[in-house]
Amino acid sequence: MEKNKSDANCDEINDETKWVLDSSFDHKGRVPLRASTGSWRSSLFIIAIEFSERLSYFGIATSLVLYLTKVIHQDLKTAVKNVNYWSGVTTLMPLLGGFLADAYLGRYCTVIASCIVYLMGLVLLSLSWFLPGLKPCDHGATCTEPRRIHEVAFFLGIYLISIGTGGHKPSLESFGADQFDDNNAKERRQKMSFFNWWNSGLCSGIILGVTVIVYAQERINWGAAYIILTVVMAISLLIFFIGRPYYRYRTPTGSPLTPMLQVLVAAISKRKLPYPSSPTQLYELSKAESSGERFLVHTKKLK
Repeated sequence: MEKNKSDANCDEINDETKWVLDSSFDHKGRVPLRASTGSWRSSLFIIAIEFSERLSYFGIATSLVLYLTKVIHQDLKTAVKNVNYWSGVTTLMPLLGGFLADAYLGRYCTVIASCIVYLMGLVLLSLSWFLPGLKPCDHGATCTEPRRIHEVAFFLGIYLISIGTGGHKPSLESFGADQFDDNNAKERRQKMSFFNWWNSGLCSGIILGVTVIVYAQERINWGAAYIILTVVMAISLLIFFIGRPYYRYRTPTGSPLTPMLQVLVAAISKRKLPYPSSPTQLYELSKAESSGERFLVHTKKLK
């Protein structure tokens, strides 16, 4: 009897070592195999696309005022106002992107969709400089006022980048964290190291964006810088897609607004209920003991 119990415990330990039992699944919808999914084998693909996104964003944002004043010939006040509008939209878009990722699309699909939109914006910026019908001036001549079609193409391009950033920012880092199993001691340590390398890739993209890309804008032309950013983003998107068999995925959990509203309704409807005389009467405590979860300590100060 004791031998059977010991064998059962060994089988359970082997299953936990072989399979990832944290509700994630692989690209075929199965329980992920620990040896072939997640951890560092998938994280490097994710860091690569974060590097590309930061490179593109700061390569454009750093000199955006200069572009609006030198190429589109806006006065400084108007240029700064337009940059602030763009920055504001870019800052707010992750709220929508995070909601769609958590409720409907999932993090992987959100990252893919946002990168495609991002790439479309970069392609449009490149075309607005090189395509004859979208150039700011005819035949490369210096003009005091660019053609209206160029302005439309340029602003459409940077706002597509804003939308792409909105889906990218709230999803990619969380997707990277999903590649590590918190219930496994080794992967839990690797997860801490992952965030260090994540920030290294992020900072590397920023540094190259404000130096190399800005240098290309000043010494060659704006179009050359856009071509560099487009190629880098396309390569990183391809790299991210190649890593698909190695990722661990999670199912969207539904709208995050639903549980918030449930808590609000429950708090209002039960506001007059008396506080239990004994903490053991609380449903949360019995649930925590049975599931092994941890809850915040109850207090009478927040009744």
